Amino acid sequence: MPEPLATLPRRPVVLGSSSRYRRELLSRLRLPFEVAVPDVDESPRAGETPRDLALRLALAKARAVASQHPGAAVIGSDQVADLDGEPLGKPGDHERAVAQLRRMRGRAVVFQTAVAVVCAETGFEQLDLAPVRVVFRDLGDGEIESYLRAEQPYDCAGSARSEGLGIALLQAIESDDPTALVGLPLIRTCRMLRAAGVPIL
Repeated sequence: MPEPLATLPRRPVVLGSSSRYRRELLSRLRLPFEVAVPDVDESPRAGETPRDLALRLALAKARAVASQHPGAAVIGSDQVADLDGEPLGKPGDHERAVAQLRRMRGRAVVFQTAVAVVCAETGFEQLDLAPVRVVFRDLGDGEIESYLRAEQPYDCAGSARSEGLGIALLQAIESDDPTALVGLPLIRTCRMLRAAGVPIL
């Protein structure tokens, strides 16, 4: 007779990311997990689309950490802001954030959010994309300046935190995985973890 699921040993989970936002999101699932920072070059390749860049980096991060934790289900994720096919990275400072928000005002930006789960021990690999279409309001320079001074989202792709004051910059968000915009699509992550042998509930 098979053992009840609850008594089977749980496969370890490792989040391959340096992002505090992804760490906070994954903690919502109430799973024990470790964090490991992947050593991956995140530079775009010549001609690479934002979508392909996000998918490639999510899988590369998961594979890099899985090689160090072969028995674990390793989560890798990446997000690239896509403005008409051009990737927008994290601004890093105030001036670049101002320039990004000025370019995006009144326009739609697709946040290409990719997630991968890899287990080296079993050969399991899954990869998926959760694109989020975000429409920015036609922001005035004063609004942009006030927002950036208040929240300083210089480590966020697209220079805005939708989970905070940044929601006031937006006209609409279209997504089928509501945490994808913050950086980790949890619906897809749950599906992949279950497939990798990690029970969520």
